[in-house]
Amino acid sequence: MNEKIVMVSNGYDRIDGRNAYQSDIRRLTLGAPMLEENKKMQIAAQIWKLDKDGELILAEELPIHQVFDLIIFLSRTLLYFKEAYRFPFLYDPEKPTVERIGVQGGVLPVEVCVDNQNINEDIKVFAQSLNDLGELIGERQRTLNRILKELEHY
Repeated sequence: MNEKIVMVSNGYDRIDGRNAYQSDIRRLTLGAPMLEENKKMQIAAQIWKLDKDGELILAEELPIHQVFDLIIFLSRTLLYFKEAYRFPFLYDPEKPTVERIGVQGGVLPVEVCVDNQNINEDIKVFAQSLNDLGELIGERQRTLNRILKELEHY
């Protein structure tokens, strides 16, 4: 099972946000992709959890570039919501695009989902949830910021 794993973080169940000490996610790994649909990628991130029999199984796998894309998307969303209070509905219905981030010769669009029929209510709940998760997000954000600054030196 571990032949392609290079980096491992065991005990994730102890720090899994609001699920800490109750999570079935036990380990995070980095290594060669294990799922067939990701075989074209060189590195993937894996999330391992316990199945009903107590065995560790691969629950999720993302190619490493998708992990970065999610971090970029999340980070831009967090920045957006720092200023969203300026809009009456927490967004501008006429301009739902937050930013178009250049990646790999294309763009990663970050937009408010105006296709959601309940966006005016859902965005308020989302903004409140971000606020409620402040201590969980903030600690991880500071840690990521520190590590990214270290990476700038290499």
